[in-house]
Amino acid sequence: MSVIEARASDIAELGQQLRVDAVRASARAGSGHPTSSMSAADLMAGLLAGHLHYDFENPHLQGNDRLVFSKGHASPLLYAMLHAAGAIDEEHLLTYRKLGSDLEGHPTPRLPWVDVATGSLGQGLPIGVGMALGARLTGSPARVWVLCGDGEIAEGSMWEAFAAAADFGLGNLCAIVDVNRLGQTGPTRYEWDTASYAAQIGGFGWHTVEIDGHDPAQIDRAYAEAEHESSRPTVILARTRKGKGVAAAEDKEGLHGKPLDEPEKAVVELGGVREAIVRVNGPRSHEPRQNRHSKPLTLPSFPVGSSAATRDGFGAALEALGEANSDVVVVDGEVADSTRTAAFKKAFPNRFFECYIAEQQMIGAAVGLQTQGWIPYASTFAAFLTRAHDFLRMAAIGGADLRVVGSHAGVSIGADGPSQMGLEDLAMMRALWRSVVLYPCDANQCAHLTSTMADLPGISYLRTTRAETPVIYRGDELFPVGGSRTLVGSPHDKVVIVAAGITVSESLGAAERLADEGIPVRVIDAYSIKPLDAAAIRQAAADTGRVLTVEDHWPVGGLGDAVLDAVAGQVPGVRFRKLAVRGMPGSAGPAEQLAAAGIDTAAIVQAAQHLIV
Repeated sequence: MSVIEARASDIAELGQQLRVDAVRASARAGSGHPTSSMSAADLMAGLLAGHLHYDFENPHLQGNDRLVFSKGHASPLLYAMLHAAGAIDEEHLLTYRKLGSDLEGHPTPRLPWVDVATGSLGQGLPIGVGMALGARLTGSPARVWVLCGDGEIAEGSMWEAFAAAADFGLGNLCAIVDVNRLGQTGPTRYEWDTASYAAQIGGFGWHTVEIDGHDPAQIDRAYAEAEHESSRPTVILARTRKGKGVAAAEDKEGLHGKPLDEPEKAVVELGGVREAIVRVNGPRSHEPRQNRHSKPLTLPSFPVGSSAATRDGFGAALEALGEANSDVVVVDGEVADSTRTAAFKKAFPNRFFECYIAEQQMIGAAVGLQTQGWIPYASTFAAFLTRAHDFLRMAAIGGADLRVVGSHAGVSIGADGPSQMGLEDLAMMRALWRSVVLYPCDANQCAHLTSTMADLPGISYLRTTRAETPVIYRGDELFPVGGSRTLVGSPHDKVVIVAAGITVSESLGAAERLADEGIPVRVIDAYSIKPLDAAAIRQAAADTGRVLTVEDHWPVGGLGDAVLDAVAGQVPGVRFRKLAVRGMPGSAGPAEQLAAAGIDTAAIVQAAQHLIV
């Protein structure tokens, strides 16, 4: 068994080895993307043998470089690299895409050498921006390398990343673009015209390098240039040939996402199976990450009986959390004054990252930052998070730990109109794998839940409102995830009203009016929408036989559906009704909006009366 060194002849040989293993793995699986892997094999051979600094036995070292396969469909190439580095053996390699294997069709962190899930194109580079920010903030000399495809350059998220990386001056970031000319169904927009890519990306402030992606000497020089850049990111635009090395596949259309027809012949044409091991450079630093700075947390407290917006509770709590925990960072979508992250920005400017109006980059940065041990809070209007849903979906697949905060939710924002109203967010966030969805009704509850999120695994979502609401809870009260609060109740209740957020105060008002009419009702504040306090709600449903949900959200996928899921089939004979926003709102004042949507106090009273008839 030979050892690969960083010589041109050895790099060329390693490239062939990577191609052979990509072909073999895909053939054994009966599926995969060998031709997309073959085009970038020389690029990755040069990186692995000469410029990547990584300890495969200790993948989580702070000083390790980071490699992201943004073109995640080229996973056979990544797994071939792991085989060449000695991280996995041949038997493991050939489990590619098999049931139970961690060598999935697109990479995920089920493998310890993979930091994030990729495969939805256009995401690796925005995440790489976050990784580079995190490394710089930590003081790590590690570099971030992102392998991109030329097809994914068409994604808008890539241009958000090009702009952000240049703005942040990320000299520790290098994008390697495999310009193999062919996409899934035909040629890419610019084919092999790397000059067009260079002009556009260079216009953002990137250092650009155009090379022959199959020339080991040019590849080596390009990586060396990237490593010498200290104040701006580098993009290597490498002209390659899809299916390189196999005449029947090279630069041929119609082969994307298919194993080669005659893999045995292809392996022979590529020079046969090799078993060389690459001597990979060690980490750029072996310094451990410093223990985080921690102080006792003192949350803000708003007087009971006063009024305050939950977004104010979030902003004040976030600043307090930043003082107590130096690992907390914030990314914002250029709405810090509205989301109330501006206070954190003022107090901790080095831990606040302005992503501007680029929500995909904002979430991508948060995903990248959390791979470096930071605790990111990402904040924008709830409505605008819909742009980043695919990033959130992939973050969930990758097991990322994110705290997402959506402000200006629902019709209660008032006269701005429907374009600014988050009315889909609860459904969107509930649908994410193992997510937590929180919707506080007052500023003190919001402050507590903001601090709770710091320690939650997975993706947690906090929904805040623009309008002020009555403060009903003391500042020292606790609100566990998965809990609820019964605010009004008796053994004689006729209806249970389940509310969250801004509809809690409306429901309390309705309970008073109904009590005056001799109709006792129970009011539950379901601040934890996912996980829901199903036990409390089922008990209330069994006690009253009637359930009314009220939410400032479309009727699909929000609080009402969460409650219905908990009750249906569990409590027999229950009458159920959902109050939600059912018509398209226009511009009006907050109180007018709630009334027009049929979710204000008067509408709740009327709905409860109808339920008991």
